[in-house]
Amino acid sequence: MSTIFKIVVLSIFSLALAQDEFFQPGSSIGGYGELHWNKANDADGNSIKNTMDFHRFIIYYGYNWTDKWSFKSEVELEHNFVADGEGELELEQAFVNYHGGNWGFQGGVILPTAGLLNQYHEPPLFLSVERPVYSKYIIPTTWFGNGIALYGNHSGFNFRLAIMEDLEGEGIFYDGHLRGGRGKGYKTTGFNLTKNFSGVYTGINGLRLGGSLTLNNAPIADENKNASTDSTIAVQLFEINAKYTAHNFYTIFEYGKSEFNYEGINLPTYIDENGETITWSDFTSSGYYFDLGYDIGGMINCNKLIPWVRISNVSKNDDDVAMQTDYIRFGLTWWPIDDVAFKTDYANVTKDGITTTEFNVGIGYKF
Repeated sequence: MSTIFKIVVLSIFSLALAQDEFFQPGSSIGGYGELHWNKANDADGNSIKNTMDFHRFIIYYGYNWTDKWSFKSEVELEHNFVADGEGELELEQAFVNYHGGNWGFQGGVILPTAGLLNQYHEPPLFLSVERPVYSKYIIPTTWFGNGIALYGNHSGFNFRLAIMEDLEGEGIFYDGHLRGGRGKGYKTTGFNLTKNFSGVYTGINGLRLGGSLTLNNAPIADENKNASTDSTIAVQLFEINAKYTAHNFYTIFEYGKSEFNYEGINLPTYIDENGETITWSDFTSSGYYFDLGYDIGGMINCNKLIPWVRISNVSKNDDDVAMQTDYIRFGLTWWPIDDVAFKTDYANVTKDGITTTEFNVGIGYKF
């Protein structure tokens, strides 16, 4: 064996030992939060909303056993407290993670990859005071549940497959949109399992292109809250997204569409606020938003300052005009440092031919 070969082998062996020797198991902590002041006027200019709310307070906690095995978690408190059916305390993430080079595994309470904000939704990452309405009704951010995921990357492409708990068909039936079907990991079922397939390309500087497909036959529980496969709502969510942040431009586009089809032998009865019985009919729900902003912070030496505009449409039922809403929103967002954002925005909101206005001010942070 040549001397050079021995030196190379010993060097590789020493490097491997050094990586194990220098790795120190340990914990990490982080979080985010946001304060909102929301005002709204009706079509006649009368005030219909004027509220202040510390909307979210989140703590991350993680632990690294090795350089490959770790635990990650996120606990969220909404609206300052939990009492009398108000506020929420949720375990949004809690999973074991294995990351081995170009692929990895997660198991526990996880997030599906759907849209831009479901996995990464810290306030400094989006322009508006509130999350886009699209990210509430079309992609029900934040959407989490019990499950496992496999992920990987190759040549700028990132892939992920998440297998999660069933959606709740009765929630979709009563609420009339996908958001109502989130089980949030609480006494959920696994009859059909939710399949979430996603792909993202990041091989061009500043550009992110992504999309996902989510499928589930959501079981409908009976009056005793017992779910089975006798009656289900077949859910199919398809979405695409694009983000470009380079040369001072900040541009985002997202589009999503859901199909809801009933399959089974019976449906629960839904009586609306007027005492009328509502019957089910298959429907689709769709929406989009487009953000365009330009960073002028460098011109006035204030880190990052973006004036922006958002055009958006959200349709909870594509066949019902009264369930469709158009938004034109203007805003200004300033990051004195990258992890703190001061925001303000104004919007015209048009639904069923009637236009109302919104004005919001907020502060968001992450660490």
